[in-house]
Formats: sequence, C-alpha cells, structure tokens
Amino acid sequence: MEDDAADPSLGHYNDGNRAFLQALLARGTMTFEEGQKILAAIFTVQDGRPNTAEEVTIDDFNSYISAAADALSSFDYEIRSTQHQVTKQRSWAIVNSISDAPTQLAGSRGPEEVAYLRRLLDAMFETYNTRRHEVQAITSLQALEKKVLKGTGGATPRPESAAVDRGLTQEQAERTMEGLVNEGWFERSKEGWFTLSPRALMELRGWLVETYNDSDEPEEWQRIKFCEACKEIVTVGQRCQNMECGVRLHDICQTAFWASRPSKRCPSCETPWDGKAFVGQRTITTTEGYLKGKRRSSGVGRRMIEEDEEVDVVAENTLGNEMDEEDD
Repeated sequence: MEDDAADPSLGHYNDGNRAFLQALLARGTMTFEEGQKILAAIFTVQDGRPNTAEEVTIDDFNSYISAAADALSSFDYEIRSTQHQVTKQRSWAIVNSISDAPTQLAGSRGPEEVAYLRRLLDAMFETYNTRRHEVQAITSLQALEKKVLKGTGGATPRPESAAVDRGLTQEQAERTMEGLVNEGWFERSKEGWFTLSPRALMELRGWLVETYNDSDEPEEWQRIKFCEACKEIVTVGQRCQNMECGVRLHDICQTAFWASRPSKRCPSCETPWDGKAFVGQRTITTTEGYLKGKRRSSGVGRRMIEEDEEVDVVAENTLGNEMDEEDD
C-alpha cells in the first residue's frame, strides 16, 4: 500500500504517522517485519477494511520511517538503521544526535549506574580490545571485577561526578546488566559474552570513535574499526592476519565482498585472507588455551580467558612503551 499521507512535507502527517512513531519510540528498535504488523493495523483503521502484514511493502515502511525522521529532526533526534552482525537482520532506531551517548543507554538510572556503564565500555573497548585480541566483549565475571564496579580512570573518566560515584555492589551490577540486556542495549551470547547490540552501536557510533580512537594518529592501530564492505562498526567478524593492518570484515559481508575481487587477499596489505583471524569473542574462544580449559572443566575456561586477557594488556602496554622509546 503506497500512502502519500506518510510524507509530512505534503502536509498530510496524520494520526497514522503519529501512531507509527509512538510504536517506534515504545519499542526502541523496529525491524521491517515488526513494522509490517504495525502498519497493517494502522492501514486497517485508515481504510476501514482488514489489511494483512504481507500487504505492507518495504516502500510503505520506508515512507513512514522517512516521515517519522522528518518529524523528529527539529528535536535533535534521527532514525538510523543497521544490520545485525550475526543474523543480518536490519533494524531501525531513534537516536539522539547531540547528547552524551552513554547517558542515553543509562536511561533513568542514577549517577553510579551511569559511571558503571562507562567503566563497562572502557573494559570492552580498552582492556579487552588490544592489538592481538580485539574481543570488544565482556564476561559476567569481568563485569563484576572491582575495577569495573568501583574503578576510576579509563578513556571516559568523569572527575566532576567522583563525589557521587560510590560504585555498585555485585548485586546492583548484575541487575544493571540484566536491565541493559532486557532493554536491548546489550546482547549476551550462548557462551556468556556481553556485546553491544545493534541499537547501542547505532546510538554510540560517533561517541565510540571519538572516545577510543586517536584522531591525531589516523595511520596507527585504532580500537574502533569499520567493515571494509558495509562501512559499519565491526565488533563481531574477521580481521586481516597482519597485526599492523586495519582491514576488518563482518562475517555477513565477506561472501559478497570476496566474490567481487580477483583473489582472497587483504585489499590493503595483500596478506592472504584465510578467515581464521577474528574480531569478537572468537578471538578467545577459538584459542587452544580456551578450548583446553573448557575441556578440563565445566566453567567454560573463565580463568584462562582472564589470564589470557591480562597477558594481552601487558603486551599492549609494552608495545606502547617500546614505541615511545623509539620516538624519543
């Protein structure tokens, strides 16, 4: 069903558009399939006859998304879309284009929870995101470590809030993590790793780059990287085996990407690409040390994960010191 009424520029922004926008606001994110059901209900009321979800086309959906985006633009909100890095499902979300991004994720939570969320992000994108192991995820135990519960420093210190930041107890942190998953900001894999959801990546995209990448050294290794094919952030995918190379690919993008190229070599450094160097939890879960630990106990090798990550942090710091000495 094509509907010019969805276009506010034509002066026909109506109750159907408002209902659609309210549904999007209530959900936080929306897929096309979800939008079909919502629009079918709206069209049923507008037309005075039953409309099925299957009758709603992608053009209908895009028209209402565009109208909603126009209506929100004067309030410093915009609608973004992205594909899930694993399932490939596309979703749309309303994001605040000017506010402090982590505060958006925190919602109505208190200052201690906001500070905890910042430390979680520092752990995911600093501590557990090194040149050797770009994990960009965190386990339950790591999220409950004292340095995360009550720590200071990191890429996002907030001295002005130190007076009110008493940190969280383990029980409070567990409730916060559960809430972030239920609200669609974090996802938890079956192996127990927490990662940012598509909704969070849309909301945090600019903030992540500004906070964790070094704009003064654009040619150096950066913590936040983008897919060579779709240009979206990669927190789950594949990487070039050359540690100095910044090329990354989503698993969902790599088949079409390589089909358009004469050989399966890195487009930047020409290193052969075997698909066995990973971004995300697989950089840990595919290692021999992790697999041995998993075979030895039912605890999924957590101790070995943490030890491995600590070694990576030391290696990263050592490399940084060596580079500083070379500069001197």
